[in-house]
Amino acid sequence: EETSPEDVDGMHKSQAILTTKGGMTSHAALVARGWGKCCIVGCSDIEIHEKEKYFVTNTGKKVHEGEWLTLNGTTGLAYEGVLQLSNTDLNQNASYKVLMTLVDKAKKLGVRTNADTPKDAQQASYFGAEGIGLFRTEHMFYGEGSEKPLFLLRKMIMSTTVAERKTALNELFKFVKKDIKATLEVMNGNPVTIRLLDPPLHEFVPHDKEKLQELSRELGVRMSVLNRRILALHENNPMLGHRGVRLGVSYPEITEMQVRAILESAAELQKEGKKAYPEIMIPVVMGRHELRHQKEIVDRVYNEVCKHMGVKEINFLYGTMIETPRAALKGDSLATVADFFSFGTNDLTQMSFGFSRDDIGGFLPKYLDLKLLPEDPFVSIDQSGVGELIKIGVDKARSVKPKLKVGICGEHGGDPESVKFCHRLGLDYVSCSPFRVPIARLAAAQAAIETK
Repeated sequence: EETSPEDVDGMHKSQAILTTKGGMTSHAALVARGWGKCCIVGCSDIEIHEKEKYFVTNTGKKVHEGEWLTLNGTTGLAYEGVLQLSNTDLNQNASYKVLMTLVDKAKKLGVRTNADTPKDAQQASYFGAEGIGLFRTEHMFYGEGSEKPLFLLRKMIMSTTVAERKTALNELFKFVKKDIKATLEVMNGNPVTIRLLDPPLHEFVPHDKEKLQELSRELGVRMSVLNRRILALHENNPMLGHRGVRLGVSYPEITEMQVRAILESAAELQKEGKKAYPEIMIPVVMGRHELRHQKEIVDRVYNEVCKHMGVKEINFLYGTMIETPRAALKGDSLATVADFFSFGTNDLTQMSFGFSRDDIGGFLPKYLDLKLLPEDPFVSIDQSGVGELIKIGVDKARSVKPKLKVGICGEHGGDPESVKFCHRLGLDYVSCSPFRVPIARLAAAQAAIETK
């Protein structure tokens, strides 16, 4: 029906992904898009019978496990049987190279990528990305090779004292630092915006009984104690709950560990004669005081790392992800603390409309059929509503700090109309999934020509 972070390894091994629930910014869509893997989400025309291992289409056709399907991720169509596929390597295409040379001469807007691993970053560089606009630290806890760091993260989550939590975080530190350093190295001096831990902690806790018993054994904690802790983590509305900057306020040691990993990685690369330019991004803020609270931790860790590493300075920026309407409206006060803004347009759209981005598929087709909405607001920025919030945030922020760096890092960064809107607002860059980088570059060039 839908995927969760626990399914990432299986998704990676799949040739294509088909789900009955979800929308443009649901888990399956985001993960698959990052890999350039064919994916269709929200296919409500099929009904899954999990025990019997088949699904039924809207025409009554049964498709059993082991039978072939061919998916077209662009049109959202699934076909019976095996259709012939063709493979395209754009960078071997002479016409593509000529076009991209013209594009880069014309465009003014920078194009970065959303990437969570050195491999993704390399793929995006291949397509012409000029940096990473969103590196999600939590993605290192899923997929191949994530067993040990995920266990340590769960150990930290199940801790009941600050001392226990710090012990687990110290063990986790080397894994976080390794991933961050490798990504900074691949980007070779291009900016890398690293978002600190964002999801609510309950997302990382296993849900099936077998995995819970395994965790209980590994941690040496009784199941009754483990269940009580998990129950305490439960939230009725986790997207609006204990996540993002709120985790850093409740558990400052989590912020401290991540910031230390980022700054030590950058310092080590500097000492090796390499370029590194991290940007530390605080998610889900709603006001200046939260940002200042986290900045005090960053400043303290910065001084400690400089002393420990024997360096005079480390190049980095400190900024925030604008995802709540209040943060957009308070752009001027946030700009007094931040070096940059990045609008997280997925969540900003969700919070502005009051739509759940994972469940929109249940009613959106009807809204589009009746023309109650001109298009899916998660596909293309709603310029008169969400776009107006972005404009207010940018105008207010730059009235205080005229040269404040501003970009977007939601899925809209790969939509041509949204890219053109960002150009008209005077943003510095857009960031999108690696395989959407060429489209974003082309749209940025078209925007520059159209506004001449």
